[in-house]
Order: sequence, then C-alpha cells, then structure tokens
Amino acid sequence: MNRSMALGVLSLAMTAQAMAGSDCQPSKWGADDEVGNANLIDAGSVLKAAELIKTGQTYSLGITIDSATPAFPPRGLSLTVVQPNQQDGAEPLFGYTYNDDIFTGWLGIGSQLDGLGHFGTDHEYYNCNRAADFSAITGLTRLGIEKVPPIVARGIVLDMAAHHGVDHLAAGQAFSVEDVQAVEKRQGTPVREGDVVLFHTGWTDAKLDAEPALWASTAPGSSAAVAEYLAGRNVVAVGSDTWGLDVVPAEHPEKPFPGHVTLLQKHGIYILETMNTGPLVRDGAYEFLFVLGQAKVRGAVQMIINPVAIR
Repeated sequence: MNRSMALGVLSLAMTAQAMAGSDCQPSKWGADDEVGNANLIDAGSVLKAAELIKTGQTYSLGITIDSATPAFPPRGLSLTVVQPNQQDGAEPLFGYTYNDDIFTGWLGIGSQLDGLGHFGTDHEYYNCNRAADFSAITGLTRLGIEKVPPIVARGIVLDMAAHHGVDHLAAGQAFSVEDVQAVEKRQGTPVREGDVVLFHTGWTDAKLDAEPALWASTAPGSSAAVAEYLAGRNVVAVGSDTWGLDVVPAEHPEKPFPGHVTLLQKHGIYILETMNTGPLVRDGAYEFLFVLGQAKVRGAVQMIINPVAIR
C-alpha cells in the first residue's frame, strides 16, 4: 500500500470512527448536502402541486409582528424609521423626501423558517456537521438560510382542534400519530412524500393577543412520535400555528423539543413556526399550493417569513 492510499484509508477510518462515536445520521443526499429534503422539489413536483389551484384564492401564512410580539427568550426586535440627511433644515435631495428604516432584531420572531443549521445535539447538526467547523459569529459557513431553495410544494393543514372538538387545544396538550392519521382520513388529505404539513391547534388565534405571556410560555403540539412519523413519510417541511411545533412542556422534560432533533438534525426537514392557519381551516382549505421564498441573508440560521397558500 503506497503512502497516499494509506493516508486515504486512515482518513476514511477516522471519519467513520467519528461518525460512529457521535451517532450522527449522514444525509441520504450525500456528504455535501446542505438543503435536506428540499432536494425532493423539482419541476415535476411543482407542476403537480400547481394543479391544486382551483379558485386562485390566496392566504398569507405569516403573522404581523412588532416590538411587542412575544418570542423565545431573549429574542426581540426594534424598528426605527429615519429620514437621512433631511433634518435641521437640510434641503431635500432633488426636492424629494423619503423614509428609511433600521431593523434591529433576531430573525426567529413570529412566523419563521428554521434552517438546518438551527438545532443540533451536543454541537452536531444536520449531515454530521460539527459546530466548530461551520458556526461562526459572523454567520454559518454551511447550512445557511441562503442555501434553501424556493419551497413550492403541495401543502396540507391538519385541523387538530376540530379533531378534538374544540376551538383550540389546551396548553401542554400533545397530539399523537393516531390523532394525525385520523385527521388525514377525515379531511381526505393524506400526508405524501414532498409535502409541507401544517398543524392547526388554534393556539395562536386564541392566545397570542389575549394572553401573550401564556402563549409564549407553553403550547400544545406534536408528540415525539409524530415527528418520527412525518420523517418516515419523507416530507419537506412541518409547521404549526404554535411558536415551537413540539408540545411544551415536553412529554419528557429532560429532553424538550425532540421534534426539532428528528426533523432538522436527523432528516433535513424544515420547521415552520407560528403559521397563520386559522383562515385555512375556517375556509376548509385543507389542501393547497404552498409557496415560500425566504430572504437570503448569507449565513443566517433562520428567517422571518410570510409563506403563501394558494387554492
């Protein structure tokens, strides 16, 4: 065995040992993959999803946010509107006046997309990426939000509140795989490969404005088994009208947010939080074309979004 071959074998062995030691789950799309199940989206899948448009009605899935919007601590935002070079009697440029704005804040507030570099276990993230190798204070060098392609897919919303006969699920109430399957059947909206799956719990409609502190401190949500179930169905993204998707408090308090680990870290499935699902379920719009093109801030972990559903 020559020296270069020996070094190659040693490198492979060390990589395999590191992977085994960390129990990471390599991407099915290969070692260089940074976009996970967004790889499922292609021209054919988009054309198929576009066939769902029957009326042309659109739904804004993002909520309106401001400095008072509750968020996962210590997140917050501020907005300052300014008139550059127009103060103290300054002559307007060419006679024009204008406003500009300065946004200072976190990108994980309100309706948001969790990228694959957002959540990991012991500093390990999607596709066996170690934080020390890609997470810099100036931005991620891998798994950044700018890598996410346009997400255009069949979308479905599963009305978990209606399934339980209530306007909204209770704080800390988890729904199970059996609940999800029952709603799939009742609505006639089975989960399929490549889907964007949203859950309606009624939590944001009921509590965000009326009881913001309660809204932000607890939530109904999916059980750990639901995330595993949806990963097995090979979906592109999973979202909810709650701020964290997973049930809070967790079923096992020592391991909160298990769905984030399953979906983001292990399977490259995106998470959509605080989705405005109320109008969809009120109109019975359980199946639709889902469209998302997030702001492409290089190295960002997550992004404030306003996806659109079209039926």
